[in-house]
Amino acid sequence: MNNLSSSKEYGTMPAQDPAIADLVARIQKLKQERGAVILAHNYQVGDVQDVADLVGDSLELARWAATGSAPVILFCGVHFMAETAKILNPSRRVIVPDLDAGCPMADMITPEEVDRLRAEHPGAVVVTYVNSPAAVKAKSDICCTSANAVKIVNSIPESVPVIFIPDQFLGDFVQRQTGRNLILFRGFCPTHMRIMAKDIHQAKEEHPDALVLAHPECQPDVAMIADVVTSTSKMATEVRNFSGQTVIVGTETGMIHRLQKENPGKSFVAACTTCDCANMKVNSLEKILWALEDMAPEIEIPEEIRLPASQALQRMLDIA
Repeated sequence: MNNLSSSKEYGTMPAQDPAIADLVARIQKLKQERGAVILAHNYQVGDVQDVADLVGDSLELARWAATGSAPVILFCGVHFMAETAKILNPSRRVIVPDLDAGCPMADMITPEEVDRLRAEHPGAVVVTYVNSPAAVKAKSDICCTSANAVKIVNSIPESVPVIFIPDQFLGDFVQRQTGRNLILFRGFCPTHMRIMAKDIHQAKEEHPDALVLAHPECQPDVAMIADVVTSTSKMATEVRNFSGQTVIVGTETGMIHRLQKENPGKSFVAACTTCDCANMKVNSLEKILWALEDMAPEIEIPEEIRLPASQALQRMLDIA
């Protein structure tokens, strides 16, 4: 249950444990030998973020994956993110610490559902949030992330209907920002669903001068009372530019590690102390080391899926 009566306030970074330091040293050595780069999403545990070469949101990581040159990508996130890296880099090896790092939202949408929506709305453009399986991206016209969804939808002529999948709350946010009526699928992120407006109000009472950040995957009543609703990468920018001391963070709790590390003079309050994604958290330093040792598990995507999915992702990157 999420509540802010026991909200956690984040301050200074802890010292690194010697056992962790040893693991990190072994990972760094093996990474050099393998020619690997480690990418980590903002929701990973702190130790995983700290060992990564790049920490970012889906758009930042997708951009890097499309332009980087390392022969091996070790992707620390959830399965659809590693798939995206492989879609954009068919000749490079993409490995993950744990194949069981899935995404409940991504599992809510199937290629068959996309076919059904297209049949019900002929002529509509299918805009697909990157939080989706490769096979769904392959059925889509263009992809988006939380950072560029408004821009992507605005790039489509107003006379053309838009099917937005799979996140209904990101879709609702885009509707309010663009003034468009979108055809929304009823998917959602279970982690962001647990962030409640009443808890934001309570946090504001305890920290009246705080900046309130919320992810657009949050429910609309949360987005309505936040100071800024944006992607995690843009949250980092907002915090850097904020002249105040305290920030209330309405997203998965792993984001606070990055914000705390980049802004040691500021304090952070989790809008929901239990809003951590169990799927993101299955990755660990030990699993990173094992993946580099075995060069597995490896992501493979059939060309009949990869090619059309790549087109949908590239259209997004061209616009974003």
